Amino acid sequence: MKFFNKKSLLMILAVVLFVMPMVLGALDTNRVMAADLISTANDDLGLGYAEPTGLGTRDVREMTASIIRTLLGLLGIIAVVIILIGGFKWMTAMGEEEKVGAAKKLLGAGIIGLVIILCAYAIANYAIGQLVDTTTKTSGVGQ
Repeated sequence: MKFFNKKSLLMILAVVLFVMPMVLGALDTNRVMAADLISTANDDLGLGYAEPTGLGTRDVREMTASIIRTLLGLLGIIAVVIILIGGFKWMTAMGEEEKVGAAKKLLGAGIIGLVIILCAYAIANYAIGQLVDTTTKTSGVGQ
């Protein structure tokens, strides 16, 4: 008896990729807008039309960090779904060695992926933090 066919897996993938970001985005108070790049650059040039046109004035570094965190969060969700599918396959294997082996491979791949994603998050968080600290420090000249 097959619990998941291709259509149901595609439906689950669609929900994870499209619905979950919308739900999580609705909870996020700092929404990322592509127009922030343009508005920040224009405000630095002194054009100042970001506010009247409704564009954000968010810093490019903050926006980049938010995009990276969002992408890594989505990858983390996918890794957890892979782990759950592997666990489900193991539970429904009914002792068949081939199915258990395939489930173990899925679990291993999901866990390795999750570890890689967490390491990437830590590295990106550190690098962006150092970039912000470096670019916002005053030089100390004239103090």
